[in-house]
Amino acid sequence: MTKKPNKTLHYYNETAQAFVRGTIDADLSALHQRFLARLPDHGHILDLGCGSGRDAKAFLDDGYRVTALDGSAACCQLAEDYIGQPVLCQTFDQLDFDAAFDGVWACASLLHLPYTDLPGVFEKIARALKPGGTLYASFKYGDFEGERNGRYFMDLTEERLAVVIETVAGLTVVETFVTGDVREGRGDERWLNVVGTKN
Repeated sequence: MTKKPNKTLHYYNETAQAFVRGTIDADLSALHQRFLARLPDHGHILDLGCGSGRDAKAFLDDGYRVTALDGSAACCQLAEDYIGQPVLCQTFDQLDFDAAFDGVWACASLLHLPYTDLPGVFEKIARALKPGGTLYASFKYGDFEGERNGRYFMDLTEERLAVVIETVAGLTVVETFVTGDVREGRGDERWLNVVGTKN
């Protein structure tokens, strides 16, 4: 993994409790339902970059099997306490599953990768999905790439996303859509959401 994402992991390890407080109550139920509608009942979900465990817990409460994963050891510990099950402490480049999941949920997590690393991680995600499985991912909307507030960010537009997705064998974009930030006081921030499927 490159040094820039590792600096980001250091940020999350140092600020994990404050990060969790600021994100754990965000209401993403509309996005959850849009994602879950494409999955079989009680399917297996990989929460890739689970952070606080907010989304993993919602999926567990809805009766799905969940494997939660995050690169920050401090976030993993807090998420484990919250969801009541172990959380894998791994970085995205360590992802190594074969046709294991009905869905991969990557909410505001892959945005910390350099743009050039994204195709390789998408390939790992495609391999981790079962045939017909669904990927959800979200990115800040735009074309900025670099450090912002102590973390590395890689923003995406539909065009920038299309360039990297087109290079990934076995993964096809089903839809993209733009939403506002659900956190209080941040509604003017825009997010690019992508739903993909494994061929």
